[in-house]
Amino acid sequence: MTAGRARRSDGSIGSSRPAPCRACALCHNCCEQATDGRTMARIAIVEDDESIRAALAELLQKNGHEAVAVDVTEDVAASTLSFSPALVLLDLNLPCVDGTLVCRELRSRSDVPIIVVTSRTGEVDEVMCMTLGADDFVAKPYSSHVLLARIDALLRRAGGMSGAVLTSGCLSVDALRSLASANGQSVELTKNELRILCTLMRAGGTIVPRETLMEELWDSGAFVDDNTLTVNVNRLRQKIARLGVTDYLVTHRGQGYSV
Repeated sequence: MTAGRARRSDGSIGSSRPAPCRACALCHNCCEQATDGRTMARIAIVEDDESIRAALAELLQKNGHEAVAVDVTEDVAASTLSFSPALVLLDLNLPCVDGTLVCRELRSRSDVPIIVVTSRTGEVDEVMCMTLGADDFVAKPYSSHVLLARIDALLRRAGGMSGAVLTSGCLSVDALRSLASANGQSVELTKNELRILCTLMRAGGTIVPRETLMEELWDSGAFVDDNTLTVNVNRLRQKIARLGVTDYLVTHRGQGYSV
């Protein structure tokens, strides 16, 4: 691997000597609202360069976001969606698969906002990424201030367009009203049921581990153990079935759940 990139004194990220990798923390909410009105989000970093990954994680965390580092040696799209991120920062030069293919697969399975962050600055690459579903394209080296501004703008735009309504298959969820709807009917969800369903829907069919769902419920202030999660999932299944939707929640034994 060539020399890594690190933060420059002018705030840009570009070529420099490698920096040690810092661990990325997994947050408990996809998006929260800060007291100043900015969106605090879980952001997935799909980047194989350790120094860039560490610099991005530090930048995001210092600005109130939570960063998760995605394993880029296996099924990258599935690994990314398993975190239920609010936004994805995607490099194109990945070791096992071209980032454009990851972009296409992410978009085919989820509407999560994608910002391509890459040293491949040709017009063809940019056009291809935008055609395949990327929401923005940022060339390396880049200003950290500009990247943050684009992240915040995209999160605001994505939130405004979605209207807090998620749709997957025949089921829609209005997060503001805590309602699940299908076939012209609606059912009210509890706070825990809403968290579980939204997390699974944002994952776009990818298996979400039980541990991830338990972290979501724990952050809601509820006491959570393995049995608590099972009870909540079973109740959620029953409510969805009342809407005429069966087999919507899929159990993957020893792994987790998906929709």
